[in-house]
Amino acid sequence: MPSHASTPPAGAGGEHNKAELIPPEGGVNLRQFLAHQHLCQSLTASEINTLLDYLARMTLRKDDILSDIGDVGDDLYFVVQGEISLTFGDGAQEKEIVRAGAGEMLGEMSFFDKQPRSVRLVAKMDGTEVLKLTRAMYKRMKVEHPYIAINLVEQAIISLDHLFRRVSGDFAQFSHYFYGSGIR
Repeated sequence: MPSHASTPPAGAGGEHNKAELIPPEGGVNLRQFLAHQHLCQSLTASEINTLLDYLARMTLRKDDILSDIGDVGDDLYFVVQGEISLTFGDGAQEKEIVRAGAGEMLGEMSFFDKQPRSVRLVAKMDGTEVLKLTRAMYKRMKVEHPYIAINLVEQAIISLDHLFRRVSGDFAQFSHYFYGSGIR
C-alpha cells in the first residue's frame, strides 16, 4: 500500500520559503472534500479512499512557495482550502496571473509534459492546504488503479480549460478597456 509519508522540499529560495510538510490539526475531512469534487464524481467511496493512499497532505503558510519557476513538475497539487497564486517575474516585479482556490488542480502542465514550470505557485494565506501527488505515485496508480488515473487526466484537461478561459476572459476584458470596442 502506498505511503502517506513524503520528505519536505530542500532549501529555501529568495524571500519565500519552500513549502514544508506540516501535519494539519483539525483540517478538512478529505474523504468528504474529494467526494464533492469533479475528479471523484464517478468514483466509489472505496476508490476515493484508494486515491487518498496515493496523496500527501501539505499545510502551507502565507508566502510559502509550493513550486518555483524553472522547477520540473514532479508533483501535481489539489487545493483543499486557502488560495494559491500563480505568479511570474522576480521578487520585486512579481505579477499575479490568477489565483486557485479549493477544489482546483495545479501544476498539471509541467507534471504531464515534464517541462520546467513557467509560473511560481505561492500560498496566499496561512493554513492553505493542498494534496500532493508525486510522479512516482502517479506511475504506480496508472498500473494499480488505471480507472482512477484516467479520472485524474480528465480532471487535468478540465482544469487547464478553466484556467485558459479565466485568463482569456481577463485578457479580453483588458483589451476591451485598453483599446475600446469596434474597428479602428
